[in-house]
Amino acid sequence: MPESSVSMPQDPRVWRLRLWPGLLLIALILILVIVPGRIWPLSLAHFVSLMAGLMLGPVLVLIWWIVAARARGWDRWLFPLFIVVPVILLGATLLRDSIQCLLLYPVPLAVMFWVLWLTVTRKLSRPVRRNGGLIILLAFWGLVACVRFEGTTATGRPNMRWCWQKTDEAKFLEGHVVRAAAADLPPVVIGPGDWSDFRGPQRDGRLTGITLNTDWAAHPPKLLWKHRVGPGWGTFAVAGERLFTQEQRGVEEAVVCYRQDTGVELWSWSHPARFSDESSGPGPRATPTIHDGKLYAQGATGLLACLDAASGNLLWSTDIKAATAGVMPTWAYASSPLLIAGNAIVFAGGKNGRGTAAFDAGTGKLVWVAGNAGHSYSSAHRAMLGGIEQVLMISEFGIESFDPAAGTVLWSHEWRTQVSRVVQPVILSDTDLLVAGGTGTEQGTRRLRVTRQDAAWKVETLWTARNVRPYFNDGVVMGQSYFGFDDARMCCLDLQSGDRKWTSSAYGHGQLLLLADQAMLLVQAVDGSVALVRADPGACEEVARFPALEGKTWNHPVIAQGRLFVRNGQEAACYELLK
Repeated sequence: MPESSVSMPQDPRVWRLRLWPGLLLIALILILVIVPGRIWPLSLAHFVSLMAGLMLGPVLVLIWWIVAARARGWDRWLFPLFIVVPVILLGATLLRDSIQCLLLYPVPLAVMFWVLWLTVTRKLSRPVRRNGGLIILLAFWGLVACVRFEGTTATGRPNMRWCWQKTDEAKFLEGHVVRAAAADLPPVVIGPGDWSDFRGPQRDGRLTGITLNTDWAAHPPKLLWKHRVGPGWGTFAVAGERLFTQEQRGVEEAVVCYRQDTGVELWSWSHPARFSDESSGPGPRATPTIHDGKLYAQGATGLLACLDAASGNLLWSTDIKAATAGVMPTWAYASSPLLIAGNAIVFAGGKNGRGTAAFDAGTGKLVWVAGNAGHSYSSAHRAMLGGIEQVLMISEFGIESFDPAAGTVLWSHEWRTQVSRVVQPVILSDTDLLVAGGTGTEQGTRRLRVTRQDAAWKVETLWTARNVRPYFNDGVVMGQSYFGFDDARMCCLDLQSGDRKWTSSAYGHGQLLLLADQAMLLVQAVDGSVALVRADPGACEEVARFPALEGKTWNHPVIAQGRLFVRNGQEAACYELLK
């Protein structure tokens, strides 16, 4: 028999694997995770591709390994076991707030390490390649067990901490003294210079009637107090010496009243509820509203509560979901109650014309429910258009206007999106307003003109600026300029033409407050610093900046009675700004 026809036995120490499909899948994961985010940041395409890369990609790698990698016997099942079992064990031992963190980040890294290890060790023996790879996976999962995921940046990059380090919430609870309802405190009355609502009395982020110190080089803001708070992504309401906000405190959500001059807690009211997600972490999202001596607060899971603002005693509460057949949004309820016409109006999220709801401010009973808002993180907004007082609600549908007393739909502008709408509408005049498109879409920002003749309403689109795409960052108006955000870039938009005048990436996903009498923007940067920027359509000119807070800051700044109040998910502070 010719020598060439003799079949030579395979060396059992050699591991002949088909690796090229695995490498192609790893490349696909990297492309899906990285590329769409660079081209269409924060868009639906970005999030879909990110989830596909992080979740579907590893599944395809495991299928390839079992079916087509030419692994035999136990070798075929060891690798999947070293992926699936650690996820189950880590999830079962509650080393994570949510198992999604394990699926979104470590699992893709684990399969990438495995495939790359087998690729670079082609010339090594089978036992070395197999056992070495399993040892690497064990070491990797050991490292994962030592890491805690604490939310992400706005673009999805994870924030991590060693698991033996206490969370900011745990540090707060460790030193916190629980305070019950207060007694013998005077009634809360809204006065000049107070900040009664989310983004101010008109919900427009605009401060008037006061001149503040803006020479921070010579007279830097004076720190009056700073202390830890429970997680929360709303901001403050201020009346007289009282400062109100919402926080997560362990397994309960709390509405809290502090002294605004010292930061000392006066009272708190809490109820069992906890919402947490992989992006922002735990905590309520909304800001309480002060009205007629009462405080109205909406929790992340949908509880609307009315408290006596002086004592913190509960007057009434209602479950928005149960009352309206609503569906909680992906990142929880974030609507700050609007008090108007004797009603507390909030986003409800019910289907079939049950998107926005009004509850009697005195009793909590449902007064009306209407509209197409199925998904929104915006709040009801008061407006005077065509001489008629009305309530606006922005959602994935577009924008709708309601009679605040009866809930009758006055007009609507359908501008649908499949992603989130967060920011407030901007009222420009008796007829005009700005509406932002969905998060990360090419819809941009639109100027509408709303007119009324007899009983008929007409809505026209004047222009659409597709390069001004706010995420959850509100804007303000000064003269004929709109100052806001295009994703993570602060920008200026000409209101007449819709042209973008300038952008700046110095503040990330920050928030704005307008010092209208001084033509200044107070900017709360995402890193916790606070800056003064001239409200100049010609250029972005920063005047001063100082580190007000530490850590990720998505919350809106507040100025009341000449003091700056800032907070994020871990601390709050008060600075004196008066000259």
